Amino acid sequence: MEIRLEKLTKVFTDKTGKETRAVDDLTITIPSGKLIGLLGPSGCGKSTTLFMIAGLHKPSGGKIFFGDDDVTRLAPEKRGIGLVFQNYALYPHMTVRQNILFPLENLNIDRTEATKLVVDMAKLVGIEDQLDKKPAQLSGGQQQRVAIARALVKKPRVLLLDEPLSNLDARLRLQTREEIKRIQRETGITTIFVTHDQEEAMSISDQMVILDYGVQQQMDKPQNMYNKPDNLFVAKFLGNPPINIIEGKVKDGKVFMGDNIEVGTRDAKNGDYTLGIRPEDFRFDPNGFDVDTQDIEHIGRDTMIRFTVGDVILRALIDSDSVHGQKTIKLSVKKNKIHVFDKETGHVVL
Repeated sequence: MEIRLEKLTKVFTDKTGKETRAVDDLTITIPSGKLIGLLGPSGCGKSTTLFMIAGLHKPSGGKIFFGDDDVTRLAPEKRGIGLVFQNYALYPHMTVRQNILFPLENLNIDRTEATKLVVDMAKLVGIEDQLDKKPAQLSGGQQQRVAIARALVKKPRVLLLDEPLSNLDARLRLQTREEIKRIQRETGITTIFVTHDQEEAMSISDQMVILDYGVQQQMDKPQNMYNKPDNLFVAKFLGNPPINIIEGKVKDGKVFMGDNIEVGTRDAKNGDYTLGIRPEDFRFDPNGFDVDTQDIEHIGRDTMIRFTVGDVILRALIDSDSVHGQKTIKLSVKKNKIHVFDKETGHVVL
């Protein structure tokens, strides 16, 4: 099921009449059968967007289409969506079987068929041996699977997940996100996954949408977005350790970091720019520029070096075999790995 958002806007008004534009003129197309990550910092509008798609928030403007159907004013229960909340929202007095069965209670479905659907969904998410337990008897990861099974049992057109992994520990988050990806691939259901965690989004999304203050910053495949950010916000938001940001300039096709350190070439007008270089895009190079190391941290295969250019602290992540505790080291930047941004707009300079 393709989902189209056309100029979608949501404005909240508080008791004093002050308006907050949570989502601002958002226009995107989510391809059928894909898993899309809605990503951004807290307060960027990602959950508000999800709840408008679900029908829980009424848009202030714009339209929502499921395929050719305009569902903008359609009640949530008529949209054909499955929704998984951050806290799972399981009924504590019901068994797993009863929780999964609950969405079918008011539908005209034969009891035998409904029972089979529950078992099928439980098998899909790997909890068929937990059907007679109560939620309190389950781990966080198992509760999450129950919530997903309950959302899928009505065979919805769209699956919506709101921060589904935030209550799990690191090990369970990794395991559960792998399960979500498997379930989505097996069902082929169009899925929208809201998170503030870039690693989660990049690991399971077919495409990501990054929002900031309700405005779309970029939509692309995760690796494309990481390698070719459209603007400074996206470049800074993605990456751990974060991208190095330093002022620089372009002169006669050559890119200079700081005042006079040549780091590459770029077909751009002469002038001052903001440069972005990811730590892993530095490399040891006997013919490179000298840096005085401020700190060296060995982290297995790689070594993190901190150095300064002017008064800016930069990080380089290079192969450990290149570093032997020396105070001065020669570095260069990998070809085509310098991101050049307009100083005024923050947009990338192509």
